[in-house]
Amino acid sequence: MANTTWAIDPTHSEIGFKVKHLMISNVKGFFTNYQASIEGEDLTKSPVNVQIESSSISTNNTDRDNHLKSADFFDTENFPTITFKSQSFKKINDNTYKLSGILTIKDVSKEIELDVDYGGTNKDPWGNEKLALEVTGKINRKDFGLNWNAALETGGVLVGDEVKLHAEVQFVKQES
Repeated sequence: MANTTWAIDPTHSEIGFKVKHLMISNVKGFFTNYQASIEGEDLTKSPVNVQIESSSISTNNTDRDNHLKSADFFDTENFPTITFKSQSFKKINDNTYKLSGILTIKDVSKEIELDVDYGGTNKDPWGNEKLALEVTGKINRKDFGLNWNAALETGGVLVGDEVKLHAEVQFVKQES
């Protein structure tokens, strides 16, 4: 029996985040280069692996992006890849799952839990079988060595510690 592999379709996917700025608003960003796969037909028994090119970070501001790529944050020269490897994928109800796994940023690995909404499967007009997921979660950036900040004159800090993660991802079933 052949194994089923689902590979991410980057043209129909987005991996993003948002973080508080000046303690009053959010700055949003996303990564433009990544790979992901699900190995299996049953999500609850299928390993999920994600690799993100850290230098592909984009917040639509070149100066901010360059700062995020620097040693103050992702240090992309020394740590070119962010990874996630699942440990469990538990079904909560019909379309809701909890995905737990190890997130590694800058050689710091921590277990995180993500909420997953299963959008279902369908065939595109060319006969490709697709699977869609919406993934959300939160991490504390300081847990991963992303510590840079600046104090504000009025009190508080420039960049919040909590980072909200959000991914809309579509996978394509690979031919065995």
